[in-house]
Amino acid sequence: MSTLVRSLILSFFCASVLLVFGAPALAQEDGGEDHVVVTGGLVVPAGETIQTAVVFNGPVAIEGTVSESLVVFNGRTEISGTVNKDVVVFNGRLTVRSGAEVGGDLFSRSDAVVEDGATVRGEVGAVPTKFDFEDTWFPGRIAWWIGYTVSTLVLGLILFLFAPRLDDAIVGAFRDRRGASIGFGIALFFLIPIVAVLLLVTIVGIPLGLFVLLALALLYTVGYVAGAHALGRMLVKRSKSALPAFLAGLGILRLIAFVPILGGVTWLVASVVGLGILGVAARSRSSTAMVSEPAAPPPPPPITQT
Repeated sequence: MSTLVRSLILSFFCASVLLVFGAPALAQEDGGEDHVVVTGGLVVPAGETIQTAVVFNGPVAIEGTVSESLVVFNGRTEISGTVNKDVVVFNGRLTVRSGAEVGGDLFSRSDAVVEDGATVRGEVGAVPTKFDFEDTWFPGRIAWWIGYTVSTLVLGLILFLFAPRLDDAIVGAFRDRRGASIGFGIALFFLIPIVAVLLLVTIVGIPLGLFVLLALALLYTVGYVAGAHALGRMLVKRSKSALPAFLAGLGILRLIAFVPILGGVTWLVASVVGLGILGVAARSRSSTAMVSEPAAPPPPPPITQT
């Protein structure tokens, strides 16, 4: 299946570089270009040549030549010309007419129709659509639990090692402004991805929107770590070190994470509360810094000579 994976990677790469919207695409006479069609389908007339073709929705007719691979996510596909490399059709009938040639593998969700006289030089098979979740769900859940537990543990140790005052900031914000922390956390948790999506709509904001979306996982995990520490401080109040409280809170949350549904709800609550605590603590610290900043002494009065 390495050729299938290669074709999928190639198709997603092309889709991220070039999207062709609108009516059915028609290969131009100069050829030699990638064609990525979101909707409308694709027609390559006889005698014309294109490179990689990726169609998300719409019928596809290849009468000419595709010099690379052809990937169709949804649409009836008919090949009467030549595709030099792989053909992958996720949904839709695939027909290879007599005299057509496919130089690579041929994968489709339904059984492909290969007429007599057609040539397929690679493997003819089905796109995998079913997985044995009963055999993979529990081991995968254990592996994810171990990985996330180790990641949050390391992240917490790094935060409290390089920011020792974070312990007092979390405790103070959660103790004095608990309601504000929860409200601020809800706002951050849901508004940040919305702002990121809105940035993607604008041309100049696409890079920033992508960076924000990619950073969400780390941001939510930092909130989860802060929420775990706040929970631990409710149980371990007398310890001068932040480590016992953090380990206690994280241990409780990671044990609850084993329980389906409840573990997800607990992660959501801890992340929301933790984000709010960090936001409130940051605002309080900036306000305190502005208030405590000493004012400049007034200039001395002018000296007059008599």
